[in-house]
Amino acid sequence: MNDTKKQNLPVMLVGTGMLIGGLAIGYIFSEFSGKDPVSTEMAKGDGPCPDGAKALSWRNPMNPAITSPVAAKDEMGMDYLPICAESKKEKKILFYRNPMNPAITSPVAAKDEMGMDYIPVYDDGARSGPAGTVSIDPTVVQNIGVRTTAALQKTISRDIRTVGRVTFDEQRVARLHPKVEGWVEKLFVDRTGEQVDKDSMLLAIYSPQLVASGEEYLLALKNWQILKNSPFPDIRKGAKRLLQTSLDRLKLLDVPEHQLKEIRQSGVVPKALHIHSPFDGIVMNIGAREGQRITPETELYMVADLSRVWVQVDIYEDELPWVRLGDEAEMELPAAPGRIFKGKLSYLYPYLDANTRTNKVRIEFANPDLVLKPEMFANIRLKASRTVDAVVIPSEAIVRSGTRDQIFVQRGPGKFEPREVTLGLQADGEVQITSGLKAGELVVTSSQFLIDSESKLKEATAKMLDVMNEKQTPIPEIDMQMEGMEMDSMQMDKQATPKSITMDHEGHDMGTMQMPANQPDHSRMHGDNHE
Repeated sequence: MNDTKKQNLPVMLVGTGMLIGGLAIGYIFSEFSGKDPVSTEMAKGDGPCPDGAKALSWRNPMNPAITSPVAAKDEMGMDYLPICAESKKEKKILFYRNPMNPAITSPVAAKDEMGMDYIPVYDDGARSGPAGTVSIDPTVVQNIGVRTTAALQKTISRDIRTVGRVTFDEQRVARLHPKVEGWVEKLFVDRTGEQVDKDSMLLAIYSPQLVASGEEYLLALKNWQILKNSPFPDIRKGAKRLLQTSLDRLKLLDVPEHQLKEIRQSGVVPKALHIHSPFDGIVMNIGAREGQRITPETELYMVADLSRVWVQVDIYEDELPWVRLGDEAEMELPAAPGRIFKGKLSYLYPYLDANTRTNKVRIEFANPDLVLKPEMFANIRLKASRTVDAVVIPSEAIVRSGTRDQIFVQRGPGKFEPREVTLGLQADGEVQITSGLKAGELVVTSSQFLIDSESKLKEATAKMLDVMNEKQTPIPEIDMQMEGMEMDSMQMDKQATPKSITMDHEGHDMGTMQMPANQPDHSRMHGDNHE
């Protein structure tokens, strides 16, 4: 029996050792398996979440209901978004506010008259920025459709829309009158509206005065040919002076150069004087016909060069301060739909129309294809007060409250700061910011009214906290100097309103004081049992 026990002893020892080893391994395994996987992953510090923590799971960017335990992509190739563990950081309660009236607050938890609990207001760290700064979760920002755009630095001008009327360029209009009396011998251009070139022959007129002047020129020319070799200088000079005077008289009467050359070569004075066009243009008016007697008062032709035209525009009084010489303008006409003509303001008339209270300005436009015709009406957009390198944002980014203009600037992801700005020029859906914003800063262009309501609440909360802090600040003691007043016999309590006043009747003989006989009966005031 003893031998058998000795033989089984090693087996029992081995079994006991294996049991102890198994228990130890199980304990170690249970310790590692019992650890929080989130804390283990967060300790690694290489995840996409804040502080390097790894994501709990991943969700589809287009459908948050679809999740994945590992990083993945959707059908469009977009990366899944990480879902991070919320940091359990306890927020500090600043105060409590009435659920029905946010202006009523309490430093401790309370209930209103209807028995509703006051709502706690937490310190969310927004007070680190300016009053009214709002912090919004990025998911909420996406859900409410917040969009931002960068402030640009560009050229902007103030648009003034008005109407105009096309007229002639007065510097390109010629009215032809004869300088002598006579008769129209022949019309070479006899139709109004006809295009003529420079030096084109318009008509020929017969004038006895021109014929006589031509004969004098021939005589002076022959006289010079005879006397130019005279040995007497005075005779030569006199002949030359007579020839030059007769030639000047013909030139002053507008005899063209080709007819003067013809007179010198042929020795014959032509019967008719030719009138030529001074430049390329359109015949706007013909004032005489063949055989008609004419005088210097007769307008023979009106010729206008329409390659460049003027447009007369009316500007109201309140728009005049914005208008300057050289401002660019765009013009559209019903006769040329879809076409925009560009010109520049060339002159500001120095007077107003008393009836319309408007000031006329002149805009010049090039008209090489003659599309612009006098007396046409046009729609004008004048780009006044052109400003270069202005800070410009979309006009929908402005929150207008009537007394001030405000925008919201994105200071960081989900963090928006309200700013008061000063507006400048406005044109084409954009507005210039003269102060309060720099180029490149991001401004909110949509859902800013939702942010504005939250910002107003934040700003009111900040003001309440400031008021509470001021109330907690001890008021400094004021040293009042009252010279000439004896305060020794007066006992003053420190309280503003004393609960009781002790009167010292020492030295007064109360027995000698006569009380009024008609004392009121106080027993009727307090009942019959009044003592």
